[in-house]
Amino acid sequence: MSQPMLRYAVSDSLVMARRGLLESVRKPALLTFTFIEPVILILIFRYAFGGAIKVPNGDYVNFLMPGILVLTAIFGALVTGIGFSEDLSKGIVDRLRSLPIARSAVLHGRTLSDLARNVGTIAIMFAVGFAVGFAPNQPIYRMLAAVGLLLAFGYVFSWISATVALLVRDPETAQGVGFIWVFPLTFVSSAFVPTQTMPAVVRAFADVNPVTLCVNAVRALTIGGDATGPLLGTVAWLVALMAIFVPFAVSRYRALQ
Repeated sequence: MSQPMLRYAVSDSLVMARRGLLESVRKPALLTFTFIEPVILILIFRYAFGGAIKVPNGDYVNFLMPGILVLTAIFGALVTGIGFSEDLSKGIVDRLRSLPIARSAVLHGRTLSDLARNVGTIAIMFAVGFAVGFAPNQPIYRMLAAVGLLLAFGYVFSWISATVALLVRDPETAQGVGFIWVFPLTFVSSAFVPTQTMPAVVRAFADVNPVTLCVNAVRALTIGGDATGPLLGTVAWLVALMAIFVPFAVSRYRALQ
């Protein structure tokens, strides 16, 4: 791609991202969805189950919150698929495709707008965590690294969600399919309980689960510990998933009839 074409593609993507942000403002229900569910999980696990779950450092809220933050990023990614499938079902994507803009700008704009929205959502979840006793104790650079990892994780999963939307093209189906792959990833992980407590077969999956690796990395970056292994594992997963789903989603979009 030549430099002028790249410049136009970036400009078109930013315009589409602005459209996505304005759409989010007009649809507060989607914004609410991304953080109400994690807040409910915080309250349930913090106050109902927290006393019964044993964790290595003995402080369950500090163990729990990194998992909730990763879950928030994933729920934000689900909104990408729901919103994009709505555009597909209503014919909005057909109208956008008729405009003289870069073909991939619609997808890039959608994922970028959801990335920007995730910044606010994650900030809200940190505030909720502080309110229930979350006490990160690491230097600011490690905290910022944790936030950056959460945003990168959510961005990559937005592409997976967009791919699902392109395959099913229906908002209700996109939401249902999204939960089908999200729940095993989140609950068979270290988000809520240590993987050491799981049966051997389940633990074998949980330990290589990208959610587990990301949760462990965020946990180490916020409350202490060696983040190198889980951080490298998470980055490897993100690079691999981007290499698979970005070109696949773009090719599916270009093949739309």
